[in-house]
Amino acid sequence: MRAEHASNSGGKPPWIRVAIGQNDAFNATKNRLRTYGLHTVCEEAFCPNLGRCWKHGRATIMLLGDRCTRRCRFCNVDKHRALPPDPDEPANVAAAVKETGLKEVVLTSVTRDDLPDGGAAHWAQTIEAVRAAVPGILIEVLVPDFSGDPDDVATVIRARPDIFGHNLETVPRLYPQARPQADYAQSLAVLRQAADADMITKTSLMLGLGETPAEIEQTLRDARDARCDIFYAGQYLQPSPRHLPVEHYVEPAEFDRLRETALALGFGYVASAPLVRSSYHEDGQTDFVCRQRTSVPASRIT
Repeated sequence: MRAEHASNSGGKPPWIRVAIGQNDAFNATKNRLRTYGLHTVCEEAFCPNLGRCWKHGRATIMLLGDRCTRRCRFCNVDKHRALPPDPDEPANVAAAVKETGLKEVVLTSVTRDDLPDGGAAHWAQTIEAVRAAVPGILIEVLVPDFSGDPDDVATVIRARPDIFGHNLETVPRLYPQARPQADYAQSLAVLRQAADADMITKTSLMLGLGETPAEIEQTLRDARDARCDIFYAGQYLQPSPRHLPVEHYVEPAEFDRLRETALALGFGYVASAPLVRSSYHEDGQTDFVCRQRTSVPASRIT
């Protein structure tokens, strides 16, 4: 895989640049989220696509506060002591989504290893509240691993989001550096459990941490073996000097080749480009999910 190495690049390459941009939809989304005191991963993670997604009526809301119990070295979310969950958050999220007129919402969260169920019941309540407030809205979730507890994963599955996402993030060799409190096999098991429940499943990788092409392809094969449907890949960008450094910048043409590889392996939809993030707005993904929803009725898990 050709790459521009960070140490020789003199800064970010020209393809790692984006203008935020604003319009009425962007401002309405921002103001409504502020009114309800909600957090977005769009802002917490310094997402380069914040303006694009908000202008298209899509936002990623972060549940269970803005403080994480894990110490992933790529993530910019606050690592201070987590606060108790807000019992009003499910209703507030639903109200904000309805009033802002979002067409799609992505729900994600910090990892809450301090909670008995990892926050699974809170997750389910939020999904159900949003669905009741805005029937027909496309709900995508990007869940933590719930410490691998299948009962907690099942709690979220029973709420029936349209897309069940859980990120592998990187290749297994780099887990000790990037995700020291996570487990690669455990993350695959989360995706497999959702797929076995007839969910549309999704995972993402960030590139540029020193992974090899062979490692990337094997990770894709592992995800397909877990029956994952959607795959996203983007360039890792270092949030601050205390986070993992960028080892290399992957060129756009290589992302294009990765997309072809993933499609050849059987993924139903793939987005692969330097600025792609797991909650990135893609009309093609929406079309794919809508086709799946109409062609294959979802099983109801009791």
